[in-house]
Amino acid sequence: MATVAELKAVLKDTLEKRGALGQIKARIRAEVFNALDDQSEPRPALCHENLLINELIREYLEYNKYKYAASVLTAESGQPEVPLDREFLVKELNIVEDANSRSM
Repeated sequence: MATVAELKAVLKDTLEKRGALGQIKARIRAEVFNALDDQSEPRPALCHENLLINELIREYLEYNKYKYAASVLTAESGQPEVPLDREFLVKELNIVEDANSRSM
């Protein structure tokens, strides 16, 4: 019969292999941040450049399915909840898109 320690080890290994353990840890960190975030303290205003940079970082995080990291970035930076339109970003950054970059 397996011991409690062995069952814990197998469970932890299984959750790690499925990627669930990392997601759970990220979710806990995001929830702790949200609980500790002082809403009464105003955030500094986002300048245009930081708004664009944050949006590119958020797009990267969401593309790679780092949704909890993206939610913490949005909450901590004061970035608007609704992502900026991709066409707006392309225009603002003077990017020439091709078939490959459009699919990302």
